[in-house]
Amino acid sequence: MVRPGPALKAVVICLLLGGSAVGYVLQKNQLHELGQQITKREGILSKLRWDNKLRATQLANLQLPRRIEERVNEQKLGLVRAPAVQVIWLPEPAAERTNEIAPLVVLDEYWKP
Repeated sequence: MVRPGPALKAVVICLLLGGSAVGYVLQKNQLHELGQQITKREGILSKLRWDNKLRATQLANLQLPRRIEERVNEQKLGLVRAPAVQVIWLPEPAAERTNEIAPLVVLDEYWKP
């Protein structure tokens, strides 16, 4: 007569080993996919940062007084620079120094407004 104990034990061991192998392969595939996603998104972030620097440079160029005057003249808006006698320069107020210490506020790291 065939004893079912050893055969059952062999089947259980095979299932455990097979399940572990399948789980390992699935985890490795998921890690590989996540790595590809990270690489792709880092590339996108790099491009966006480059675009941001380019646009910041363009904005700084457009805000130059010389460039603004050129655009005003191109569009024939009729605007002119104010004469020096009409310009009033105000001194920058000095920052007040206080001996008071600002209260220390410690927020819980999990606190969200």
